[in-house]
Amino acid sequence: MQEIIGRKPEQKEFERLYNSGRPEFVAVYGRRRVGKTFLVREHFSGRLSFYHTAISPADFQGNKAELKKEQLRAFCSSIQQYGGDWDAYPQDWFDAFACLKSLLEKHDGNARQVVFIDELPWMDTYKSGFVSALEHFWNGWGASRTDLMLIVCGSAASWMNDNIINNKGGLYGRLTHEMHLHPFNLRECELFYQSRGISMDRYDQLQSYMVFGGIPYYLDYLKPGYSLPENIDNLFFSKEARLKKEFERLYGSLFSNSEKYIEIVRLLSTKRNGFTRKEIAEKTQIAYNGLLTKMLQSLKNSDFISSYTFFGGNARDVYYKLTDMFSLFYLNFIDKKNVCEGFWTKNIRTPELNTWRGLAFEDVCLIHRSQIKKALGFGAVDVVAAPWRSKNNNAQVDLLFDRSDRVVNLCEMKFAADDFSINKDYDLELRRKVERFIEDTNCRKSVHLSLVTTYGLDRNMYSGRFQSVVTMDDMF
Repeated sequence: MQEIIGRKPEQKEFERLYNSGRPEFVAVYGRRRVGKTFLVREHFSGRLSFYHTAISPADFQGNKAELKKEQLRAFCSSIQQYGGDWDAYPQDWFDAFACLKSLLEKHDGNARQVVFIDELPWMDTYKSGFVSALEHFWNGWGASRTDLMLIVCGSAASWMNDNIINNKGGLYGRLTHEMHLHPFNLRECELFYQSRGISMDRYDQLQSYMVFGGIPYYLDYLKPGYSLPENIDNLFFSKEARLKKEFERLYGSLFSNSEKYIEIVRLLSTKRNGFTRKEIAEKTQIAYNGLLTKMLQSLKNSDFISSYTFFGGNARDVYYKLTDMFSLFYLNFIDKKNVCEGFWTKNIRTPELNTWRGLAFEDVCLIHRSQIKKALGFGAVDVVAAPWRSKNNNAQVDLLFDRSDRVVNLCEMKFAADDFSINKDYDLELRRKVERFIEDTNCRKSVHLSLVTTYGLDRNMYSGRFQSVVTMDDMF
Protein backbone atom coordinates (compact mmCIF):
# COMPACT_ATOMS: atom_id res chain seq x y z
CA MET A 1 0.00 0.00 0.00
CA GLN A 2 1.36 3.42 -0.96
CA GLU A 3 1.12 6.40 1.37
CA ILE A 4 -2.03 8.46 0.89
CA ILE A 5 -1.35 12.20 1.17
CA GLY A 6 -4.17 14.16 2.80
CA ARG A 7 -7.72 12.99 2.08
CA LYS A 8 -8.37 12.39 5.79
CA PRO A 9 -12.11 13.26 5.70
CA GLU A 10 -12.61 11.04 2.66
CA GLN A 11 -10.80 8.11 4.26
CA LYS A 12 -12.82 8.52 7.46
CA GLU A 13 -16.02 8.46 5.41
CA PHE A 14 -14.90 5.34 3.54
CA GLU A 15 -14.36 3.54 6.85
CA ARG A 16 -17.76 4.60 8.16
CA LEU A 17 -19.41 3.21 5.03
CA TYR A 18 -17.29 0.05 5.12
CA ASN A 19 -18.43 -0.70 8.67
CA SER A 20 -22.08 0.35 8.25
CA GLY A 21 -23.42 -3.20 8.04
CA ARG A 22 -25.66 -2.14 5.14
CA PRO A 23 -25.44 -2.34 1.34
CA GLU A 24 -23.55 0.74 0.17
CA PHE A 25 -23.53 2.26 -3.32
CA VAL A 26 -20.89 5.02 -3.48
CA ALA A 27 -20.08 7.36 -6.38
CA VAL A 28 -16.70 9.11 -6.44
CA TYR A 29 -16.23 11.90 -8.96
CA GLY A 30 -14.01 14.90 -9.61
CA ARG A 31 -11.58 16.46 -12.02
CA ARG A 32 -9.44 14.10 -14.09
CA ARG A 33 -5.92 13.61 -12.63
CA VAL A 34 -7.10 14.53 -9.13
CA GLY A 35 -6.35 11.10 -7.63
CA LYS A 36 -9.73 9.35 -7.38
CA THR A 37 -8.48 5.94 -8.50
CA PHE A 38 -5.40 6.12 -6.30
CA LEU A 39 -7.43 7.02 -3.22
CA VAL A 40 -9.95 4.18 -3.57
CA ARG A 41 -7.42 1.57 -4.66
CA GLU A 42 -4.90 2.35 -1.93
CA HIS A 43 -7.38 2.92 0.88
CA PHE A 44 -8.98 -0.48 0.23
CA SER A 45 -5.70 -2.20 -0.61
CA GLY A 46 -6.02 -5.88 0.29
CA ARG A 47 -9.79 -5.54 0.80
CA LEU A 48 -11.08 -5.40 -2.79
CA SER A 49 -13.22 -8.36 -3.84
CA PHE A 50 -13.28 -7.04 -7.41
CA TYR A 51 -11.59 -4.17 -9.24
CA HIS A 52 -11.97 -3.15 -12.86
CA THR A 53 -11.02 -0.07 -14.85
CA ALA A 54 -12.55 0.57 -18.26
CA ILE A 55 -10.75 1.00 -21.56
CA SER A 56 -10.28 4.62 -22.58
CA PRO A 57 -12.22 5.40 -25.79
CA ALA A 58 -9.48 7.90 -26.68
CA ASP A 59 -6.96 5.05 -26.86
CA PHE A 60 -9.19 2.71 -28.87
CA GLN A 61 -8.71 2.58 -32.64
CA GLY A 62 -11.77 0.54 -33.66
CA ASN A 63 -15.42 1.48 -34.25
CA LYS A 64 -18.20 1.88 -31.66
CA ALA A 65 -19.46 -1.70 -31.97
CA GLU A 66 -15.96 -3.08 -31.50
CA LEU A 67 -15.42 -0.84 -28.46
CA LYS A 68 -18.45 -2.37 -26.75
CA LYS A 69 -17.02 -5.86 -27.29
CA GLU A 70 -13.62 -4.77 -25.99
CA GLN A 71 -15.16 -3.23 -22.87
CA LEU A 72 -17.07 -6.46 -22.21
CA ARG A 73 -13.96 -8.55 -22.84
CA ALA A 74 -11.88 -6.42 -20.47
CA PHE A 75 -14.57 -6.58 -17.76
CA CYS A 76 -14.80 -10.34 -17.96
CA SER A 77 -11.01 -10.62 -17.96
CA SER A 78 -11.01 -8.76 -14.64
CA ILE A 79 -13.62 -11.21 -13.30
CA GLN A 80 -11.34 -14.08 -14.30
CA GLN A 81 -8.43 -12.50 -12.43
CA TYR A 82 -10.49 -12.63 -9.24
CA GLY A 83 -11.40 -16.30 -9.74
CA GLY A 84 -14.62 -16.04 -11.75
CA ASP A 85 -15.64 -18.20 -14.68
CA TRP A 86 -18.55 -18.61 -17.10
CA ASP A 87 -19.94 -21.20 -19.51
CA ALA A 88 -20.19 -18.85 -22.50
CA TYR A 89 -18.64 -15.52 -23.35
CA PRO A 90 -21.03 -12.71 -22.20
CA GLN A 91 -22.78 -11.05 -25.13
CA ASP A 92 -24.06 -8.01 -23.27
CA TRP A 93 -23.76 -6.18 -19.96
CA PHE A 94 -26.63 -8.11 -18.35
CA ASP A 95 -24.60 -11.30 -18.86
CA ALA A 96 -21.43 -9.58 -17.66
CA PHE A 97 -23.01 -8.41 -14.41
CA ALA A 98 -24.48 -11.87 -13.93
CA CYS A 99 -20.89 -13.15 -14.06
CA LEU A 100 -19.89 -10.57 -11.45
CA LYS A 101 -22.82 -11.68 -9.27
CA SER A 102 -21.66 -15.32 -9.55
CA LEU A 103 -18.12 -14.33 -8.59
CA LEU A 104 -19.29 -12.51 -5.46
CA GLU A 105 -21.63 -15.32 -4.47
CA LYS A 106 -18.78 -17.78 -4.95
CA HIS A 107 -16.76 -15.94 -2.30
CA ASP A 108 -19.77 -15.17 -0.14
CA GLY A 109 -19.06 -15.02 3.57
CA ASN A 110 -19.30 -12.77 6.57
CA ALA A 111 -16.65 -10.29 5.42
CA ARG A 112 -17.49 -7.07 3.58
CA GLN A 113 -17.13 -7.40 -0.19
CA VAL A 114 -15.84 -4.20 -1.82
CA VAL A 115 -16.41 -3.86 -5.57
CA PHE A 116 -14.62 -0.99 -7.30
CA ILE A 117 -15.48 -0.15 -10.94
CA ASP A 118 -13.33 2.70 -12.27
CA GLU A 119 -14.03 5.09 -15.17
CA LEU A 120 -17.63 3.95 -15.38
CA PRO A 121 -18.59 6.47 -18.13
CA TRP A 122 -16.19 4.82 -20.59
CA MET A 123 -18.09 1.55 -20.29
CA ASP A 124 -21.34 3.14 -21.48
CA THR A 125 -20.61 2.88 -25.19
CA TYR A 126 -23.09 3.54 -28.00
CA LYS A 127 -26.29 1.47 -27.56
CA SER A 128 -24.53 -0.71 -24.99
CA GLY A 129 -27.37 -0.94 -22.45
CA PHE A 130 -24.76 -0.56 -19.74
CA VAL A 131 -26.77 1.69 -17.41
CA SER A 132 -29.83 -0.59 -17.57
CA ALA A 133 -27.64 -3.58 -16.72
CA LEU A 134 -26.07 -1.73 -13.79
CA GLU A 135 -29.55 -0.80 -12.54
CA HIS A 136 -30.63 -4.43 -12.77
CA PHE A 137 -27.50 -5.63 -10.96
CA TRP A 138 -27.98 -3.25 -8.05
CA ASN A 139 -31.77 -3.21 -7.73
CA GLY A 140 -32.24 -6.92 -8.38
CA TRP A 141 -29.37 -8.19 -6.26
CA GLY A 142 -26.87 -5.74 -4.78
CA ALA A 143 -29.31 -3.61 -2.78
CA SER A 144 -30.28 -6.65 -0.68
CA ARG A 145 -26.69 -7.65 0.14
CA THR A 146 -25.69 -6.24 3.52
CA ASP A 147 -22.10 -7.35 2.87
CA LEU A 148 -21.74 -5.43 -0.45
CA MET A 149 -20.02 -2.08 -0.92
CA LEU A 150 -20.11 -0.96 -4.56
CA ILE A 151 -17.85 1.99 -5.44
CA VAL A 152 -18.11 3.54 -8.90
CA CYS A 153 -15.79 6.24 -10.13
CA GLY A 154 -15.61 8.53 -13.14
CA SER A 155 -13.98 11.73 -14.34
CA ALA A 156 -16.74 12.61 -16.82
CA ALA A 157 -18.77 14.66 -14.37
CA SER A 158 -21.73 15.22 -16.71
CA TRP A 159 -22.16 11.47 -17.27
CA MET A 160 -21.81 10.70 -13.56
CA ASN A 161 -24.40 13.32 -12.68
CA ASP A 162 -26.93 12.33 -15.34
CA ASN A 163 -26.64 8.56 -15.03
CA ILE A 164 -25.65 7.90 -11.42
CA ILE A 165 -26.00 10.85 -9.04
CA ASN A 166 -29.12 12.44 -10.53
CA ASN A 167 -30.48 9.38 -12.33
CA LYS A 168 -34.21 9.74 -13.03
CA GLY A 169 -34.73 6.05 -13.83
CA GLY A 170 -34.02 2.81 -12.03
CA LEU A 171 -31.11 4.21 -10.02
CA TYR A 172 -33.09 7.16 -8.69
CA GLY A 173 -32.32 7.56 -5.00
CA ARG A 174 -30.19 4.40 -4.95
CA LEU A 175 -26.86 6.01 -4.13
CA THR A 176 -26.03 5.84 -0.45
CA HIS A 177 -23.15 8.33 -0.69
CA GLU A 178 -21.50 10.61 -3.24
CA MET A 179 -17.96 11.90 -2.84
CA HIS A 180 -16.59 14.87 -4.77
CA LEU A 181 -12.81 14.72 -4.68
CA HIS A 182 -11.26 18.18 -4.99
CA PRO A 183 -7.67 19.18 -5.82
CA PHE A 184 -5.10 19.39 -3.01
CA ASN A 185 -4.79 22.58 -0.99
CA LEU A 186 -1.40 24.17 -0.32
CA ARG A 187 -0.74 22.14 2.82
CA GLU A 188 -1.51 18.87 1.07
CA CYS A 189 0.81 19.87 -1.77
CA GLU A 190 3.53 20.54 0.78
CA LEU A 191 3.08 17.06 2.24
CA PHE A 192 3.21 15.63 -1.28
CA TYR A 193 6.53 17.38 -2.00
CA GLN A 194 7.98 16.04 1.24
CA SER A 195 6.89 12.50 0.36
CA ARG A 196 8.70 12.82 -3.00
CA GLY A 197 11.89 14.28 -1.56
CA ILE A 198 11.30 17.65 -3.27
CA SER A 199 12.89 20.54 -1.38
CA MET A 200 10.98 23.77 -2.05
CA ASP A 201 10.31 26.76 0.18
CA ARG A 202 6.76 28.03 0.54
CA TYR A 203 7.33 31.00 -1.74
CA ASP A 204 8.09 28.58 -4.60
CA GLN A 205 5.36 26.17 -3.50
CA LEU A 206 2.93 29.06 -3.86
CA GLN A 207 4.14 29.71 -7.40
CA SER A 208 3.99 25.99 -8.17
CA TYR A 209 0.33 26.03 -7.13
CA MET A 210 -0.25 28.90 -9.57
CA VAL A 211 0.94 26.60 -12.37
CA PHE A 212 -0.23 23.10 -11.46
CA GLY A 213 -3.01 23.74 -8.97
CA GLY A 214 -3.42 20.95 -6.46
CA ILE A 215 -3.38 18.13 -9.03
CA PRO A 216 -1.25 15.19 -7.78
CA TYR A 217 -0.73 13.80 -11.28
CA TYR A 218 1.06 16.97 -12.38
CA LEU A 219 3.00 17.39 -9.13
CA ASP A 220 4.35 13.88 -9.53
CA TYR A 221 6.27 15.05 -12.63
CA LEU A 222 8.36 17.52 -10.60
CA LYS A 223 11.94 16.27 -10.27
CA PRO A 224 13.88 16.51 -6.99
CA GLY A 225 17.08 18.48 -7.33
CA TYR A 226 15.67 20.79 -9.99
CA SER A 227 14.56 24.37 -9.30
CA LEU A 228 10.91 25.27 -9.87
CA PRO A 229 11.72 27.29 -13.05
CA GLU A 230 13.72 24.33 -14.40
CA ASN A 231 10.84 21.96 -13.71
CA ILE A 232 8.35 24.30 -15.40
CA ASP A 233 10.59 24.59 -18.46
CA ASN A 234 11.01 20.80 -18.63
CA LEU A 235 7.26 20.18 -18.44
CA PHE A 236 6.00 22.97 -20.71
CA PHE A 237 8.79 24.68 -22.66
CA SER A 238 11.12 21.92 -23.87
CA LYS A 239 11.06 19.82 -27.03
CA GLU A 240 9.79 16.76 -25.14
CA ALA A 241 7.55 18.69 -22.72
CA ARG A 242 5.20 16.17 -21.12
CA LEU A 243 2.40 18.62 -20.35
CA LYS A 244 2.52 20.73 -23.50
CA LYS A 245 -0.47 18.90 -25.01
CA GLU A 246 -2.20 18.04 -21.75
CA PHE A 247 -4.89 20.72 -22.11
CA GLU A 248 -6.51 19.18 -25.20
CA ARG A 249 -6.10 15.64 -23.86
CA LEU A 250 -7.66 16.64 -20.55
CA TYR A 251 -10.84 18.15 -21.95
CA GLY A 252 -11.07 15.62 -24.77
CA SER A 253 -11.10 12.75 -22.27
CA LEU A 254 -13.86 14.33 -20.18
CA PHE A 255 -16.40 15.74 -22.60
CA SER A 256 -17.89 14.20 -25.74
CA ASN A 257 -18.21 17.62 -27.37
CA SER A 258 -14.95 18.94 -26.00
CA GLU A 259 -14.55 21.74 -28.58
CA LYS A 260 -17.53 23.61 -27.11
CA TYR A 261 -16.28 23.15 -23.55
CA ILE A 262 -12.84 24.42 -24.54
CA GLU A 263 -14.47 27.40 -26.24
CA ILE A 264 -16.22 28.30 -22.98
CA VAL A 265 -13.03 27.88 -20.96
CA ARG A 266 -11.02 30.00 -23.40
CA LEU A 267 -13.64 32.74 -23.18
CA LEU A 268 -13.66 32.71 -19.38
CA SER A 269 -9.86 33.03 -19.34
CA THR A 270 -10.10 36.42 -21.04
CA LYS A 271 -11.85 38.24 -18.20
CA ARG A 272 -10.99 38.17 -14.51
CA ASN A 273 -14.58 38.57 -13.33
CA GLY A 274 -15.89 36.02 -15.80
CA PHE A 275 -19.18 36.23 -17.68
CA THR A 276 -22.88 35.63 -17.11
CA ARG A 277 -24.60 32.70 -18.80
CA LYS A 278 -26.23 35.07 -21.27
CA GLU A 279 -22.88 36.67 -22.14
CA ILE A 280 -21.31 33.25 -22.62
CA ALA A 281 -24.09 32.26 -25.01
CA GLU A 282 -23.71 35.48 -27.02
CA LYS A 283 -19.93 35.29 -27.31
CA THR A 284 -19.66 31.56 -28.07
CA GLN A 285 -22.86 31.23 -30.14
CA ILE A 286 -23.88 28.29 -27.95
CA ALA A 287 -27.68 28.24 -27.61
CA TYR A 288 -28.96 29.97 -24.47
CA ASN A 289 -30.86 26.98 -23.13
CA GLY A 290 -30.63 23.97 -20.85
CA LEU A 291 -27.69 22.50 -22.78
CA LEU A 292 -25.49 25.48 -21.89
CA THR A 293 -26.60 25.22 -18.27
CA LYS A 294 -25.65 21.54 -18.27
CA MET A 295 -22.24 22.29 -19.80
CA LEU A 296 -21.49 24.95 -17.19
CA GLN A 297 -22.59 22.62 -14.41
CA SER A 298 -20.31 19.89 -15.76
CA LEU A 299 -17.35 22.29 -15.76
CA LYS A 300 -18.20 23.25 -12.17
CA ASN A 301 -18.45 19.63 -11.06
CA SER A 302 -15.01 19.02 -12.56
CA ASP A 303 -13.55 21.99 -10.60
CA PHE A 304 -12.64 23.91 -13.74
CA ILE A 305 -14.93 26.88 -13.11
CA SER A 306 -16.83 28.41 -10.23
CA SER A 307 -19.91 30.62 -10.03
CA TYR A 308 -20.67 33.60 -7.84
CA THR A 309 -22.74 36.75 -7.48
CA PHE A 310 -21.36 40.14 -6.51
CA PHE A 311 -22.02 41.24 -2.94
CA GLY A 312 -25.04 43.53 -2.88
CA GLY A 313 -25.85 42.73 -6.51
CA ASN A 314 -28.82 40.97 -8.07
CA ALA A 315 -28.85 37.31 -6.97
CA ARG A 316 -29.96 36.33 -10.48
CA ASP A 317 -26.81 37.79 -12.04
CA VAL A 318 -24.62 34.72 -11.68
CA TYR A 319 -21.09 34.98 -13.07
CA TYR A 320 -18.93 32.07 -14.17
CA LYS A 321 -15.18 32.32 -13.66
CA LEU A 322 -12.32 30.04 -14.71
CA THR A 323 -10.58 28.86 -11.52
CA ASP A 324 -8.60 25.79 -12.60
CA MET A 325 -5.01 26.93 -12.11
CA PHE A 326 -3.58 24.59 -14.75
CA SER A 327 -6.02 25.80 -17.43
CA LEU A 328 -5.36 29.44 -16.55
CA PHE A 329 -1.61 28.92 -16.82
CA TYR A 330 -1.89 27.02 -20.10
CA LEU A 331 -4.12 29.60 -21.75
CA ASN A 332 -1.85 32.43 -20.57
CA PHE A 333 1.47 31.04 -21.75
CA ILE A 334 1.08 28.09 -24.12
CA ASP A 335 -2.20 28.16 -26.03
CA LYS A 336 -1.58 29.25 -29.64
CA LYS A 337 1.71 30.84 -28.62
CA ASN A 338 5.15 30.17 -30.09
CA VAL A 339 7.25 30.40 -26.93
CA CYS A 340 10.95 29.62 -26.91
CA GLU A 341 12.65 26.71 -25.19
CA GLY A 342 13.58 27.60 -21.62
CA PHE A 343 11.00 30.42 -21.68
CA TRP A 344 10.28 30.40 -17.94
CA THR A 345 13.87 30.61 -16.75
CA LYS A 346 14.69 33.32 -19.29
CA ASN A 347 11.69 35.47 -18.31
CA ILE A 348 11.53 34.83 -14.58
CA ARG A 349 11.83 38.53 -13.62
CA THR A 350 9.96 40.12 -16.52
CA PRO A 351 6.90 42.39 -16.04
CA GLU A 352 4.78 39.81 -17.86
CA LEU A 353 5.46 37.11 -15.28
CA ASN A 354 5.22 39.55 -12.37
CA THR A 355 1.75 40.61 -13.55
CA TRP A 356 0.73 36.96 -13.92
CA ARG A 357 1.93 36.19 -10.38
CA GLY A 358 -0.16 39.00 -8.94
CA LEU A 359 -3.33 37.80 -10.65
CA ALA A 360 -2.66 34.11 -10.00
CA PHE A 361 -2.04 34.86 -6.30
CA GLU A 362 -5.57 36.28 -6.06
CA ASP A 363 -6.95 33.02 -7.49
CA VAL A 364 -4.96 30.96 -4.98
CA CYS A 365 -6.34 33.12 -2.16
CA LEU A 366 -9.92 32.60 -3.36
CA ILE A 367 -9.38 28.83 -3.37
CA HIS A 368 -8.03 29.08 0.20
CA ARG A 369 -10.62 31.47 1.59
CA SER A 370 -11.53 29.10 4.44
CA GLN A 371 -7.88 29.17 5.59
CA ILE A 372 -7.87 32.97 5.33
CA LYS A 373 -11.07 33.18 7.34
CA LYS A 374 -9.52 31.02 10.07
CA ALA A 375 -6.31 33.09 10.10
CA LEU A 376 -8.35 36.28 10.53
CA GLY A 377 -9.73 34.83 13.75
CA PHE A 378 -13.39 34.25 12.96
CA GLY A 379 -13.31 30.65 11.78
CA ALA A 380 -16.42 29.74 13.81
CA VAL A 381 -18.44 32.78 12.70
CA ASP A 382 -21.02 32.46 9.92
CA VAL A 383 -19.95 34.49 6.89
CA VAL A 384 -20.86 35.23 3.31
CA ALA A 385 -17.71 35.30 1.16
CA ALA A 386 -18.06 37.18 -2.12
CA PRO A 387 -16.48 39.79 -4.40
CA TRP A 388 -17.84 43.33 -4.63
CA ARG A 389 -17.68 46.08 -7.20
CA SER A 390 -19.01 49.62 -7.07
CA LYS A 391 -22.04 50.74 -9.04
CA ASN A 392 -19.91 52.75 -11.45
CA ASN A 393 -17.27 49.97 -11.66
CA ASN A 394 -14.42 52.20 -10.48
CA ALA A 395 -13.76 50.21 -7.30
CA GLN A 396 -13.63 46.48 -6.64
CA VAL A 397 -12.83 43.99 -3.88
CA ASP A 398 -12.12 40.43 -5.02
CA LEU A 399 -12.87 38.91 -1.61
CA LEU A 400 -14.87 40.14 1.35
CA PHE A 401 -16.30 38.39 4.38
CA ASP A 402 -19.70 39.62 5.53
CA ARG A 403 -19.73 38.35 9.10
CA SER A 404 -22.70 37.53 11.31
CA ASP A 405 -20.96 39.35 14.20
CA ARG A 406 -21.58 42.67 12.40
CA VAL A 407 -18.16 43.11 10.81
CA VAL A 408 -17.19 43.17 7.13
CA ASN A 409 -13.60 42.30 6.18
CA LEU A 410 -12.46 43.72 2.84
CA CYS A 411 -9.45 41.69 1.71
CA GLU A 412 -6.65 43.11 -0.43
CA MET A 413 -4.50 40.34 -1.96
CA LYS A 414 -0.94 41.30 -2.90
CA PHE A 415 1.85 39.02 -4.08
CA ALA A 416 5.29 40.35 -3.14
CA ALA A 417 8.87 39.07 -2.98
CA ASP A 418 9.31 40.75 0.41
CA ASP A 419 7.19 42.48 3.04
CA PHE A 420 4.50 44.46 1.24
CA SER A 421 4.79 48.24 1.59
CA ILE A 422 1.98 50.81 1.42
CA ASN A 423 2.73 54.20 -0.11
CA LYS A 424 0.74 57.43 -0.05
CA ASP A 425 -1.13 56.75 -3.30
CA TYR A 426 -2.21 53.24 -2.29
CA ASP A 427 -3.31 54.53 1.12
CA LEU A 428 -5.54 57.08 -0.64
CA GLU A 429 -6.93 54.33 -2.90
CA LEU A 430 -7.80 52.19 0.13
CA ARG A 431 -9.57 55.04 1.91
CA ARG A 432 -11.66 55.83 -1.15
CA LYS A 433 -12.49 52.14 -1.66
CA VAL A 434 -13.84 51.80 1.89
CA GLU A 435 -15.85 55.01 1.52
CA ARG A 436 -17.34 53.84 -1.77
CA PHE A 437 -18.18 50.41 -0.32
CA ILE A 438 -20.05 51.93 2.64
CA GLU A 439 -21.86 54.40 0.38
CA ASP A 440 -22.88 51.85 -2.28
CA THR A 441 -23.99 49.10 0.10
CA ASN A 442 -25.42 51.28 2.90
CA CYS A 443 -23.27 49.17 5.21
CA ARG A 444 -24.12 49.52 8.91
CA LYS A 445 -21.44 47.13 10.09
CA SER A 446 -17.84 47.85 11.06
CA VAL A 447 -15.59 47.69 8.01
CA HIS A 448 -12.09 46.26 8.45
CA LEU A 449 -9.35 46.17 5.85
CA SER A 450 -7.33 42.94 5.75
CA LEU A 451 -4.16 42.32 3.78
CA VAL A 452 -3.39 38.87 2.36
CA THR A 453 0.19 38.72 1.14
CA THR A 454 3.24 36.49 0.94
CA TYR A 455 5.56 37.50 3.81
CA GLY A 456 3.95 40.31 5.75
CA LEU A 457 3.45 44.07 5.97
CA ASP A 458 6.26 46.61 6.04
CA ARG A 459 5.59 48.91 8.98
CA ASN A 460 5.50 52.57 7.98
CA MET A 461 3.27 55.61 8.46
CA TYR A 462 0.52 54.05 6.31
CA SER A 463 0.58 50.44 7.50
CA GLY A 464 -2.08 51.07 10.15
CA ARG A 465 -4.63 51.21 7.34
CA PHE A 466 -4.90 47.42 7.63
CA GLN A 467 -6.50 46.00 10.77
CA SER A 468 -5.15 42.52 10.09
CA VAL A 469 -2.57 40.72 7.95
CA VAL A 470 -2.63 37.15 6.60
CA THR A 471 0.57 35.65 5.16
CA MET A 472 1.13 32.70 2.82
CA ASP A 473 2.12 30.59 5.85
CA ASP A 474 -1.43 30.98 7.15
CA MET A 475 -2.77 29.44 3.95
CA PHE A 476 -0.69 26.31 4.55
